[in-house]
Amino acid sequence: MRYPQRMGRISVSGRKVLLATAAMLLVTTTVAACGDGQDDGAKASAPKAPAAIPELTKDPLTLSFIWFDWPPAHALEAFANAEYKKERPNATIKVNTVPNANWHDAMFTQFAARKTDFDIAILDSQHIGEAVTNGNILDITDFVKNNIDVKAYNPYLLAAYGQFPQAETGKRDENASLYGLPLLGDTWTMIYRKDLIGDKPPQTWDQMISVAERCQADNPGVSGLAFHQANGSDAAAVTYNTVNGVYGGNLWDAKTRKIEGVLNDAAGQEAMDVLVNKMKPLTAKGSGNWFIDEVNAAVAQGKACIAFNWIAASGGLLDPKQSTLGTTREQILDKLGFATLPSQKTNLVPLGGMGMHVSAYSSTANQAEALNFMKWFERADIQKKWAAAGGVPSRTDALESPEFLNAGPFNQVYTDSVPRMRDMWNVPEYARLVDIENTNVNAALNGAKKPKDALDDIAKEQQGVLDSSSRKGGGGL
Repeated sequence: MRYPQRMGRISVSGRKVLLATAAMLLVTTTVAACGDGQDDGAKASAPKAPAAIPELTKDPLTLSFIWFDWPPAHALEAFANAEYKKERPNATIKVNTVPNANWHDAMFTQFAARKTDFDIAILDSQHIGEAVTNGNILDITDFVKNNIDVKAYNPYLLAAYGQFPQAETGKRDENASLYGLPLLGDTWTMIYRKDLIGDKPPQTWDQMISVAERCQADNPGVSGLAFHQANGSDAAAVTYNTVNGVYGGNLWDAKTRKIEGVLNDAAGQEAMDVLVNKMKPLTAKGSGNWFIDEVNAAVAQGKACIAFNWIAASGGLLDPKQSTLGTTREQILDKLGFATLPSQKTNLVPLGGMGMHVSAYSSTANQAEALNFMKWFERADIQKKWAAAGGVPSRTDALESPEFLNAGPFNQVYTDSVPRMRDMWNVPEYARLVDIENTNVNAALNGAKKPKDALDDIAKEQQGVLDSSSRKGGGGL
């Protein structure tokens, strides 16, 4: 379900910051090290954060975030105000939310104006390149070296949520610059009806489709599958990219910036055929613009045999007030199972989640508070508390802790999925690339384009975007 939108920001009066603090946070341009050994045609330029946290103000202060409107955003605000205030009682945390479809523009419109009403931007991994090359967020490389135990994390998670340019998936370049730290990890989980298909989930993608087909035939009124198809955010694009990866495809060649002939090769075409001609017929009528909420609603109402959704958005499925599958959490779990995605030619799964990034246009006092918050949030004890509160942490010790694994039936799925993750393109042109893919995949799913034509159009149009740009580097796949 959608939660009420929260807009605006509480003003803070009487901010007193030492001149030394302001001097430490003056904008100084840096050039980011290249993450994959390529020449970076558009030099990454971002103001540099201090290595040490400056003296913090004792005056009342509101630390503002911006995110899209979904349960983790509200969980973060409640968690931070309950826990961070124990150490910084003068600080209030405000998580401003916007609809998912407006999330990118809500941040980058303010970035373009060089004035933000937020101090910490919660960015998708693919947004980092755009923010870095435009100088919108702080380079926190030196801060991380002095304040964060980087060995406590899977290297890929640090790279995915903070590094630019990106290296090859699964690798981190320790000489590259960092611009953010993990806030929320995420990936897809396969949600399945144990009472309809059995306790054991399908192990391969082909098997999953066969099981869903049989379940749909045996249970009138219940669709075999439910998944994201919408032409908005990254909904339809992530769905295709997931199937593409499972069937051995690639989204591009990051080193040569080649999309045409890579995305739409034989593996890519097979993936599009599977999605449109085998999976789509097993979805409900009118589901052509479904996203997170609609998939969850279908599961909660008992209308889907197998569904795919982000783990961080799945907590509401266990709420009896939102479900027709049982009057208690236990009754619901008698019918619902959560599993890692089936494999096929590979076992790749989509990387989700977001990182925290400090606005270059925030006041010096609030930038200092933001750095202090990030250091606090990444502590081992706080990450475990965040896990117990329903968050998805990124520290390995927190991911393997009882606090996390026992907090939800899908949390083990995330821990098991981390080594399998693959991201999308991590380049400044991301927003244009994902819009092209969303539009065309959605068109194919809704019968407006033939699958092959849609994929060829994606490859051609995306290649045109990259070719028209002088930027090099990036990566992520």
